[in-house]
Amino acid sequence: MSFLYLIITAVVVSGDQVLKHFIATNYEVGEVHQIIPGILSFNYLQNSGAAWNILTGQMWLFYIISAIAIFVCLYYLFKANVHSKLFKFGIALVLGGIIGNLIDRIHLKYVIDMIQVDFIHFNIFNLADSAITIGIVLVFIYLLFFDESDKN
Repeated sequence: MSFLYLIITAVVVSGDQVLKHFIATNYEVGEVHQIIPGILSFNYLQNSGAAWNILTGQMWLFYIISAIAIFVCLYYLFKANVHSKLFKFGIALVLGGIIGNLIDRIHLKYVIDMIQVDFIHFNIFNLADSAITIGIVLVFIYLLFFDESDKN
């Protein structure tokens, strides 16, 4: 059953890399195109840091953090005694996002960001970032509302 979650991870990585390839081959850096006017645009950026450009250029740190995070995700998918589908789906999303951004960091030395939400002032992000965020939210929902391990 855990292999199903690896398929989810692979779908996230594939979708992320296909979208990044599309943006990199069809847009110039800084080029913006409205996808849904007033709601969503593609804005091609190259980010050599993390969110809000923190730790710009510290690739070695991102490699270490990514390796640890991948190990932890794989542990929770295959070894941990957690049987919740919600929890494992969240972990699979996080794992896919980590791998998607790590591929960019290894191959390009930066991460391609492109999704811009126009109606709020928010950072530009990518599909991998979205998967990480949604996955973490799902894990927290499980831990807050469904985890029975510490309840009497």
